[in-house]
Amino acid sequence: MQPVRALATALAEGTVVLDGGLSDQLRAQGCDLSDALWSARLLLDGPQQIEAAHAAYVRAGAQVLITSSYQATYEGFARRGIPREEAAALLTRSVELARRAGGAVEREVWVAASVGPYGAMLADGSEYRGRYGRPVRELERFHRPRIETLAAAGPDVLALETVPDTDEAEAMLRAAAGCGVPVWLSYSIAGDRTRAGQPLADAFALAAGDDQVISVGINCSEPGDADRAVAIAAAVTGKPVVVYPNSGERWDAAARGWRGEPTFDPARVRAWAAGGARLVGGCCRVGPAGIAALSALTADGPDEKRW
Repeated sequence: MQPVRALATALAEGTVVLDGGLSDQLRAQGCDLSDALWSARLLLDGPQQIEAAHAAYVRAGAQVLITSSYQATYEGFARRGIPREEAAALLTRSVELARRAGGAVEREVWVAASVGPYGAMLADGSEYRGRYGRPVRELERFHRPRIETLAAAGPDVLALETVPDTDEAEAMLRAAAGCGVPVWLSYSIAGDRTRAGQPLADAFALAAGDDQVISVGINCSEPGDADRAVAIAAAVTGKPVVVYPNSGERWDAAARGWRGEPTFDPARVRAWAAGGARLVGGCCRVGPAGIAALSALTADGPDEKRW
């Protein structure tokens, strides 16, 4: 079923549930993601797995599916010998797979085309540091072709996500300007600052006067940090807030494994919503079970999906 309302309209009416970590569900399905292209490799040789992962989140109650294009770039595909025309088709496929999975149910499911940061293409962890030593204009040139291709594929929104610093946020917003698709801007943070160290108030302010931005917030960050960020984003921008943190576990790069205990608690959604969050979900290590719990909580009470 095709969505009948704009996502921005739905956000004005209440809370909308995002999906969780796509890569985690793909691993649960037995997929090998030990590739520089990460989950984007499956656009080439395992699209049925991507659609199945999206479907798992739809069954869990997700109302927005984020595409598998986070690490899909023309540059990354070129390194694998994939010509530009085929790379464009793979980016388009990422939207089509999510749309098909969402269309299998008789309710509204929106598609957010993921636009990951420059560092995701580098696949060296710099997406969590930012400050690549590249000027805003160069980053804008990097992001624009992929954004144009994804926008042409017809998603409901572009997810400019896991953005580590304000330079890249500025570049991504410039690249998306005039593409004809609304966007959300979502930073990766540590405490009350971006990963690159800028105050969140300054970072969110970049989107405050941009009518193309329908939501601003954070993802791929600690749940505790998300609690504080929601209030800052709402106060600075006056826009609906998007929040989808990690599980709270930490990745140990040397040991190639996760450490610590999860701190993601679906019950946090009540505080997030009270603070202005309207798009809520999970990122790394938050799977369909976590999204199902979020979905159940947003549907509680006499006024469904409103707070």
